[in-house]
Amino acid sequence: MKNLQIFCLTLNPKHLSTIIKLGYMPVGLGDQKFSNDWLQDKTENNIAYKNKNYGEYTFHYWLWKNDKINFQDWIGFCQYRKFWVNSPKHSEAKNIEDLNRIILKEVPKDYEEKESIIGEPFFINQFRFSKFIKHNLKTMLINPSLFFDKNKRTVKFHFDMMHGHGNLDKAIQLLPKSDRADFKEFVNTEVSFNPHNMFLCKNKKILFAYYESLFPWLEECEKVFGFKNLKGFGLERIYGFLAERYSSYWFKRYTKFALLPIYFKDVSDFL
Repeated sequence: MKNLQIFCLTLNPKHLSTIIKLGYMPVGLGDQKFSNDWLQDKTENNIAYKNKNYGEYTFHYWLWKNDKINFQDWIGFCQYRKFWVNSPKHSEAKNIEDLNRIILKEVPKDYEEKESIIGEPFFINQFRFSKFIKHNLKTMLINPSLFFDKNKRTVKFHFDMMHGHGNLDKAIQLLPKSDRADFKEFVNTEVSFNPHNMFLCKNKKILFAYYESLFPWLEECEKVFGFKNLKGFGLERIYGFLAERYSSYWFKRYTKFALLPIYFKDVSDFL
């Protein structure tokens, strides 16, 4: 019996047979029409109407609030164009059979003592210099050391650059005191985060503990950022981007975590 259940999220109903072939649970999000073969976030207690701002977290909310997890072992999430693999050293997937061979099916025995798995880190300070100039020149002129000291190009610096200057600071002030100072230190000192809102949890208890920390905070953030004035992708999805940074902090602080690589391959290529 497999020790892992993975939910694969997509916006495209045409991906159903492909996701099923991969052995994953198909999850349909967004405004397109999905059949009853899909799990969706639009029934019972849900926030599906927030999907364009929350992204995949409307599905996470639905899982949590309606207690939809019955699996007793590892629970994970991937996307129609991002998949877990055991090693970055693998052949390119030229067809669905290739992809099926290289993606994660079970959590390795080496990870039995771990409680969560997150993606390999995304290093902000390795961005091309031109990108920093394009998006955050004013901040860099105010603090010239940013031109020369890569260790100052932190998670906070990157969030300010891509999702609105000062927005992360405003959000952090809404966290409970138990996490506020530590998360602030994390974003102001770390030069990488674990991307794509992808993670695996050893059991439902750990997963729901994360949700119980995250969603009340995001609801408080709604009182500050709202929905009407979120223009452009960097702001429109601000709640998903806040969750992405927070998940890196939360799983590292509260769980025994491991890292696995994430492989980019759009299953639309196989339709």
